[in-house]
Amino acid sequence: MNRQRVFWFALLVVAAGGWLSAALSLRIVPLVRDESVIVNAELTDAYTPEVRDAITSGLRTTFTYDVELRMIVPVWVDRTIASKVVTLSDHYDTLTRRHNLSRLVDGRVEGSLVTEDEAVAKKWLTSITAVPIAPTSQLDPNREYYVRISAQVRPPGSSFLGLANAVTSQAKFTFIP
Repeated sequence: MNRQRVFWFALLVVAAGGWLSAALSLRIVPLVRDESVIVNAELTDAYTPEVRDAITSGLRTTFTYDVELRMIVPVWVDRTIASKVVTLSDHYDTLTRRHNLSRLVDGRVEGSLVTEDEAVAKKWLTSITAVPIAPTSQLDPNREYYVRISAQVRPPGSSFLGLANAVTSQAKFTFIP
């Protein structure tokens, strides 16, 4: 009897974690511009009250986006053309009440900003814009590709029992030169 209860409780926790992660959505827009594939993405509903509380307490909060460009290969494993890791972080200074924002792409600093506006910090953390993934010279004409992004928020305490702190989505496109 106890094993059955434990099993049903564990199943309920896993199902609740999946239900809660479904509330987050990741909107991806791949673009081909200036001889390269560029990605824009927005993570909606990720700036939760728990994330806001972690930020305002002075805890460094990081949103990590793993971006992959893949080619669809029939009857085989899809081929990864390129990948990037975009890290957006916020270190809130509780004395000056300023957000110190930084953007790293593959470990290189691509931008930084200091602001007092929470809306600017929220937008900075939950969206990536104009990230070049690969040159179009690496793509085959008239082939189907997709951009897959996995987003994760740290500190991990911002989700239900540590579950569902990552969300993954993809967007398909056909490369026509």
